[in-house]
Amino acid sequence: MRIEDVDVPRARTGAADAILRALERHGFAWDGPVVWQSQRLPAYAEALAALQERGLVYECACTRRELATALIGHLGERVYPGTCRDGIDAARARDRYCSLRVRVPDAPLAFDDRVFGRLAQRLSEDVGDFVVRRSDGLFAYQLAVVVDDAAQGVTDVVRGGDLMSSTPRQLFLQRALALSEPRYMHVPVAVDAHGAKLSKSTGAAALGRSPATALAAAWRFLGQVESTEPFGAPDAFWKWAIAHWQPARIERRLAIRAALPFV
Repeated sequence: MRIEDVDVPRARTGAADAILRALERHGFAWDGPVVWQSQRLPAYAEALAALQERGLVYECACTRRELATALIGHLGERVYPGTCRDGIDAARARDRYCSLRVRVPDAPLAFDDRVFGRLAQRLSEDVGDFVVRRSDGLFAYQLAVVVDDAAQGVTDVVRGGDLMSSTPRQLFLQRALALSEPRYMHVPVAVDAHGAKLSKSTGAAALGRSPATALAAAWRFLGQVESTEPFGAPDAFWKWAIAHWQPARIERRLAIRAALPFV
């Protein structure tokens, strides 16, 4: 279990504890103590130093306002135009805190998703050189997550399809740092009538009082074969679900715009 609170200023008091209690109510269990990203900064610094030693990192003095006019790629993100890739002149760097970006290759990066099959992305065209340490000194999520996945021995990543476009960035960092690469599976995202992902910000209802009901609803959403017997407790659901899990039944559908091309 990992609490991804690397963006410390945005962390809300009590939010992590609420998440952990909700997971426990729904029968989730984890191995070992909970890992907090906010306590792992030395590990991220070490990984960043390794990238710097390979000449893959450079300072960037661009502000959000300056990047607001950058072209938007087909993934819906602004593509970094490489403004600082060859250095920053003294006048531009003066009185500015710089972020650190990693140089991405021109070649496409492909991987096999357990639902969508072979996928590929050309980082240089779709994202550009991306930030690994922010101008405020905080480490970027993309760097932190690959370091932690390797340290925790993560073998499989199962997550929403809205995070699919992050996978090539993470694979690039894993390979640059000689870290292990998990298998990836991206599942459909639950959306409302307007196509927005269900969340508190879009007014989605909170989980009900019946964990078994919520788990059964998620099971149906993923296209799995339903049990003919009701489940009175999460433990009973998990025992049955683990034995009947069929990833092949998950539909290739994504209600997001950040899908990657098939190859």
